[in-house]
Amino acid sequence: MSAANTRTDQKDSPITPPNSLRQAVEEYIEQAGQIRLGGGEKGIARQHRHGRLTARERIEKLIDSPGDAPVSGTWSSASGFECGLFAAFNMYREYGGAPSAGVVTTIAPVGGKLSMIIANDATVKAGAFFPMTCKKIIRAQMIAERARLPLIYLVDSAGVFLPLQEDVFPDTDDFGRIFRNNAVISAKGITQISAIMGNCVAGGGYLPVLCDTLLMTEGSGLYLAGPALVKAAIGQEVDSEELGGAKMHAEISGTIDFREPDDEACLKRLRSLIHSDMSIDPVHGPPYEPVKPKRKGEDVYNIFQIDATKQYDTVELLECVVDDESLNQYKSEYGRSLVCAYARIGGYPCGIVANQRKLTERKMPGGKAGPSKSMNMPAVIYDDSADKAARFIMDCNQKKIPLIFVNDTTGFMVGRDSEQAGIIRSGAKMVNAMSNCIVPKITLIVGNSYGAGNYAMCGRAFDPLLTLAWPGSKCAVMGAGQAASVLAQIDLAAKERAGEKIDEEVRAQVFEAIKASYTEQQDIRYGAARGWVDRIIEPERTREELIMSLQIARTYPIEGAFRTGVLQV
Repeated sequence: MSAANTRTDQKDSPITPPNSLRQAVEEYIEQAGQIRLGGGEKGIARQHRHGRLTARERIEKLIDSPGDAPVSGTWSSASGFECGLFAAFNMYREYGGAPSAGVVTTIAPVGGKLSMIIANDATVKAGAFFPMTCKKIIRAQMIAERARLPLIYLVDSAGVFLPLQEDVFPDTDDFGRIFRNNAVISAKGITQISAIMGNCVAGGGYLPVLCDTLLMTEGSGLYLAGPALVKAAIGQEVDSEELGGAKMHAEISGTIDFREPDDEACLKRLRSLIHSDMSIDPVHGPPYEPVKPKRKGEDVYNIFQIDATKQYDTVELLECVVDDESLNQYKSEYGRSLVCAYARIGGYPCGIVANQRKLTERKMPGGKAGPSKSMNMPAVIYDDSADKAARFIMDCNQKKIPLIFVNDTTGFMVGRDSEQAGIIRSGAKMVNAMSNCIVPKITLIVGNSYGAGNYAMCGRAFDPLLTLAWPGSKCAVMGAGQAASVLAQIDLAAKERAGEKIDEEVRAQVFEAIKASYTEQQDIRYGAARGWVDRIIEPERTREELIMSLQIARTYPIEGAFRTGVLQV
């Protein structure tokens, strides 16, 4: 177990709202580069002094290089499809931070077979487990279980971060859940291979031993209690090698399957084992020939408006992503506040449900004078749109088409007319259909994802296989201005009841303080730090990111019949 509390090289990165999408992307790239350094240059140098590679170096040597496999050209040789890079961002500051929660989780081809790789980053507090470390690994296991991806664990960890043990140890999404998942995933026939490439102590020792195959490098240690704890507990003096070294486990305990001299040899063996695993199918290309999109990826910067008061046409945004001439809008003249469409992205068929961020016209039945007209506000979900989306989602499940939800919504329409039209009933129908999907769901947040709109558009609570987001996007129960107004009223009322004198200056101070706090909390980096988002992506690469997501989704087993239970009609 680790009790280390020395600082890493991570610097505090205050969250401030960007003025433009390009500024948001620039900030993201800078912060992502800082996070990828893990514990910093000193931590990297320390790892190398011990004759070991860093987590990211191990992954780079393990995964396929461009041209090695059918997925070449889409997958980065350096990191693959990394999930949770911003995990623990700006958290645990009193302990010096934990960049990327001290663990790297990435999906990448190994021998042409997509695999989920989980690698402890020993440059961050010796790879100790923080609360977000557990949640990040559990999320990676969940993705792998759903998509039936083989799991490769590169273990190099000092165990639980003791100052926070009460938040790491006991609960259903804490340390023990990882081992429970090891057992359940194994029972489902999903390959798990573990390589101990450094420390593996205390309860963490169960993870590799619960895997199908176990490798270990010379100089590594695998034991429930280290030499110091053994001496304190039973008075026995024993060195690390005799207690839990690779040679002992290979010759005496029989715990490991392969003993390797160093990281390089171990990674080579891992690749060979994945090559020989016939339970894993190599990655295949798309079912249809990819076609370039109508617009360039860079055009998103000219179309999208980061200012929520400005409008843009979501269809134009989709034209930067989907294969040209593949976009077939479903009920395009009805329920226009949501765009529902069948499409292909890189040759992969999908269904898209996207919020429309411009004013749209709605026609309603009328009497002798004929149909009446009204205008739909941008980014708001109306009752007719929710009805349309529910039926579209059902149809995609019928046709076994994966769904992509493109979020830029302030929520459902409110007010007398909307309530009388049955907005709650229609919204519930959409949520029901989306919740019961048997096809894989992918969520992309490009702008706002507020309140019940987040729920209907497949927020994290509704089991998306993957959640992607653009820099500068927001996720919260409501916008910062609205929330600050409500919370300030409550706070000021409490102060007045306590006898405090409230003037306009105090009101302004309270409002601004609450707004600043809420603005930080709605920023997508805040959500990514807490595991609500898998990847923050560069907008111009949205097409490539969705192609990779759909490729991962191809291995998702579609089982059983689609059922919704009772629907309000």
